[in-house]
Amino acid sequence: MTTCIALLRAINLGAHNAVPMADLRDLITRLGFGDVRSLLQTGNLVFRSDGRAGTQLERLLEVEAKKRLRLETDFFVRSGQEWRTVIKRTPFPREAQSDPAHLVVMFLKDAPDTKNVNALQAAITGPEVEKALRTRGTGRNWNTVLKLGALI
Repeated sequence: MTTCIALLRAINLGAHNAVPMADLRDLITRLGFGDVRSLLQTGNLVFRSDGRAGTQLERLLEVEAKKRLRLETDFFVRSGQEWRTVIKRTPFPREAQSDPAHLVVMFLKDAPDTKNVNALQAAITGPEVEKALRTRGTGRNWNTVLKLGALI
């Protein structure tokens, strides 16, 4: 069994994509995954998988959430090992210690093209990372990253 973390994009933001976390935990359990836990109300799930991972697992969760909960959103799934690597390799260790609430990790659906990364770096003026990289993403602050890490 592999421990996985699933991040749901843009749920429970006001009335947008409102879904109780209990319903999400129940969905993941009914799909046959074990030890399902959630953190906060913003779509952070930790569970045990039978080996399914990556885009195959993301697609399964997206399809089932739409079918069973009428929830259309992106799922970003990372293994426990991938999550530990994110924590270990932060390029901002000083900020992680001094201001973890303002350090944000962006998890992307796809690896962006080099030209899009270069364009983003040249034009950084605000939070519109997804548009510049031309892929979907979801962000979590460092406090949440560490709390999810503690659950794995």
